Amino acid sequence: MALTSSDETDLLLPLLGAMRETPRFSTFLERLRRRTGARYIALLTRQGALGKAPITEFHAGDPLPTGSPVSGSSALFDLDRAHYDSLRPGRVYALGELVDHDPVLKAQRWRELRDLGLADERIVRILADTGLDAWLVLARTSPCSASDSALLSNLAPYVAEALRSGRDLDAARDSARINAAGMARSGHGWMTFDAEGRLVDLSGQTQAWWSARYGQPPRIGERLLGLARPAERALLTAIEELAQDQTAPPRPVLLSDTPQVEALVQRLALDDAQAPANTARFLAVFALPHAPSRDAQARLTALHALPPREAELALKLSEGLSIAEAAQAMGLTVETARNYSKRIYAKLGVRGKAELVRRILEGTAHMT
Repeated sequence: MALTSSDETDLLLPLLGAMRETPRFSTFLERLRRRTGARYIALLTRQGALGKAPITEFHAGDPLPTGSPVSGSSALFDLDRAHYDSLRPGRVYALGELVDHDPVLKAQRWRELRDLGLADERIVRILADTGLDAWLVLARTSPCSASDSALLSNLAPYVAEALRSGRDLDAARDSARINAAGMARSGHGWMTFDAEGRLVDLSGQTQAWWSARYGQPPRIGERLLGLARPAERALLTAIEELAQDQTAPPRPVLLSDTPQVEALVQRLALDDAQAPANTARFLAVFALPHAPSRDAQARLTALHALPPREAELALKLSEGLSIAEAAQAMGLTVETARNYSKRIYAKLGVRGKAELVRRILEGTAHMT
């Protein structure tokens, strides 16, 4: 039985937004339950190594007093997982077929259904992709019809595509979160611009710093507010040069001299090579001014076995202070500070202040 135009509107459209719902697939499964008159509909998914990853259940309908496959308890569809993996993708099965070879197990299965007030059930395996499996299951209080099986079979490829899209979306979101967390920890911010120098997007850390520095947040779709005229001209010139020459190297731009913020501006490669020139995007990456982390001293102690006072001196030196200035700030004599510095150099394996500063700035101490 082919899907009708009503089915396309009622069932397929919710699949397009299924991954944005909480819980996922809730609208689709509830509409499928109503469409079939089922008591219970479940979408069981497994992502990962075959037979090893846990199964996640999305469902609609009356709660069944059977626990959940996720918990490993006795559940309506908690058969031996070998049964699930042996199903041919796209074919609809009655779960009873899977136990026909064992009269005792078959009788037990029908008793379970009867005790739950159910009369029949159907399952279709959806082999969405390598490392991604799913099963769509229907349970009724009356016998299932041929139209129920046909509907499950016809829906299988659409559900498979929704699961693929959801997996890819989750991967992209995870990657974006990881990249954002890495940029934030390293103390870097970023902005993207269009070919006219208007702001397209920016990181949360950049927005917070910009708002604090200039008294108002940058506005998407507008040019940056608060920039000095030379900085604005330099930014627009860099974008213009990069727009005209796609092979041009990144351009350095001084966004602010107090405090000093140097940005590296580069053209972003778009997925669509045929995209019009006015859709080009340009990325500006820069180190955000920030105070040393409150954990900086503890990190130096943990990584390099520096006592607290030696770690404190190392941080002072990495901030640009001379040994005499650091000693005064710490209430030490210059001679004591020099002795500390020699021990610091030895423990970190550096030959002097310059190497020490580089070592600390390249390590975790100054990460936020």
